[in-house]
Amino acid sequence: MTGRVVVISPAPTANGDLHLGHLAGPFLAADVYTRYSRAVGREALLGTGVQDTPTYVVTTAHRLGTTPAELVARSTRDVRATLAAMGIAIDGFTGVEERFIKVVRGFMERLHAAGKFRLETMMFPYSPRTGQYLVDGYVRGGCPICLADGCAGLCESCAHPIAAGDLINPRSTMYPDDPVQLRAAQVLVLPMEEYRGKIRDHFADHCSMMRPHMAQAVADMVSRPLPDFPVTYPISWGIPAPFPEVAGQVINPNAEPMAWSMYCSALSAERRGAVLAGDDELWLTGAGSSVVYFLGFDNIYPFAIAGTAMLLAHDGRYDLPARFLTNEFYELDNAKFSTSRGHAVWGRELAAEVPRDLIRFHLAATSPEFQRTDFSREALVRVTRSRLVEPWNRVAARVDEWVDRGPLAVSQRSRASAARIIERVTGSYELSRFSLNRAAETLAEQLSRLDRWAPGPADSGDFCHEVDMLLRCAAPILIDLARQALPDTLIPIAGPTATEIAPRRMPRLRERAQ
Repeated sequence: MTGRVVVISPAPTANGDLHLGHLAGPFLAADVYTRYSRAVGREALLGTGVQDTPTYVVTTAHRLGTTPAELVARSTRDVRATLAAMGIAIDGFTGVEERFIKVVRGFMERLHAAGKFRLETMMFPYSPRTGQYLVDGYVRGGCPICLADGCAGLCESCAHPIAAGDLINPRSTMYPDDPVQLRAAQVLVLPMEEYRGKIRDHFADHCSMMRPHMAQAVADMVSRPLPDFPVTYPISWGIPAPFPEVAGQVINPNAEPMAWSMYCSALSAERRGAVLAGDDELWLTGAGSSVVYFLGFDNIYPFAIAGTAMLLAHDGRYDLPARFLTNEFYELDNAKFSTSRGHAVWGRELAAEVPRDLIRFHLAATSPEFQRTDFSREALVRVTRSRLVEPWNRVAARVDEWVDRGPLAVSQRSRASAARIIERVTGSYELSRFSLNRAAETLAEQLSRLDRWAPGPADSGDFCHEVDMLLRCAAPILIDLARQALPDTLIPIAGPTATEIAPRRMPRLRERAQ
């Protein structure tokens, strides 16, 4: 891939901090890919943020006995702090900002003015006692597609959209004992079926860029008529909809992703020194941006299906994103991470105990790329000690023996070996074969090989050279070790050319944070 790379991890809802389940999936992967892209000379932007408009903010605040505004402010601080603690270097971090609201409303107003929305009567669960329509996080029930229990809006199990009125046995999440009835309301919708053919063709052309589970889900979704997608909701929490025919309604949070992505991209570019003519400049047709999403499987519909339809509805104004790297759920002791049940390990708390390089390595090795994987503290200690800390410290000690004896000669054989190391590791960083699992596995294998090497005067330069190249390949994951050990983190993907090396004293890895 050449040109500008715009990397995006969808913003988590501002109703809590980030646990390892969040970090092991999209956030670490996006950070590693961004660091790798820069190491091989690409312009790369990384953006995320928090989303305060979902109803889950209201339901969580109610459960915790606080106000939504206080919860959003605390969650925003916590998420930013956790990302920093884990070394996930965000360029543009979006939050509760007037500029974001302006971007969302402008995006929707262009579609509304072009006649792309329709006024439609839809059925919603309704609470007679509170006088409130129940959508998304306000209501739970069975998914009409896969039957799994969950909230309306999106199904975490099958990733299909769930119209609130289609839930099986709906019940209020905040007041589960209250009776619920179905009531009609007029909302604005995007007629998704008009775009199904183009969505199907777009993803058919790029199916090789999707992991199998996403490819299967997308194929299933576009194999049948797509339901109309509600753009507005008859509730009060969210961005007010600027349309007179639905006065008092708000914009559906699941209709925000493309406008948010544009704003997130612009913010990221500006933080890295760019001057843009408009918030959507990087997305315009022919702008030369390659947009890459790292997201959980359950976020497929709003970003890949409904989001693509909204871009298509702008009649050629925007290029369509085609690169979506999904992940499955990361579990804790073989059960899904759950904030509400207190079944979680918080990233910032763990980083206060364990060096973040060890956490990043272990999360990479166990990232839930194709199926659910499991975290345990015992495995973190055992795996990082045996596969990373102990072998690295022995290798580092051998390099130190040759400090101040150089420069040492590097043979053609060593340059060829180093080229193979680079090829194997970077193959796992490229999008076509991106895999944190394989990257961590290859790094551990190569470290083990170096650990078995007892260099003498004749091959000391080769040994130090290959350690240097392995560190460069490990730098997107082992960020602190690489920062301490290397003058830069560039990866010579065209092949190493050094004929000699002056060894540098190597830092050691610790098992406990200082």
